[in-house]
This record gives sequence, C-alpha cells and structure tokens, in this order.
Amino acid sequence: MKKIMCSSFALVCTLAVASSMSFAQSDGASVYKAKCQSCHGASGTPNPGMAKAMGIKPVSDPEIKKLTPVQIEAVVKSGKGKMHPVAGLNDAQVKAVSAYFHGLK
Repeated sequence: MKKIMCSSFALVCTLAVASSMSFAQSDGASVYKAKCQSCHGASGTPNPGMAKAMGIKPVSDPEIKKLTPVQIEAVVKSGKGKMHPVAGLNDAQVKAVSAYFHGLK
C-alpha cells in the first residue's frame, strides 16, 4: 500500500511539474490567450466597451502597427496607460507574446 501511495504521489508531482513547464515554454499564441485576450480580444480587436473604458486600440490602429516587438515587450513588462505590467511571464514568454501580438492583423 505504501509503495502504491509513493508511486501515485510521484506521478502527481511529475504531472504538475510538466504542466507548469508547458506554460513556461508555451508559444506566443498560448500566452496571449491566457494573459492578453480578455482585454485585447482574440484577434487583437477589443470589444467596444473595453476599448472605451481602458483606452485600448486595436492592432489595426496605425499607432499600434508602428510598434516594434521590442516596444511591445516593454509595454508587457512595464505597462502603459491603464494597462498594468503582465505578471508571471518569463523573458521568453514576453518575447513570444510580443512577436505574436505584433503579427496580428
């Protein structure tokens, strides 16, 4: 019985670590969906109410289109206007989500 409990515990720990590593190494689309989509919309176009309340411009806006991935990274890390910095992302995730957002049309 003790052997089964130890094996089960080891399996649960392995799965927990694997799932957290999966998010840590996730691509920009996954990070965007988890951290950004609720405000910026699935395709980079926020809903009108959110856009008005928070001052969010769609990715099609000329001011947003001219931003480089590095500039987007800075906003993700530091925030801008009413947007707070995005917490819980490592540098690779910030870089991936910034590249993803920059590529939205």
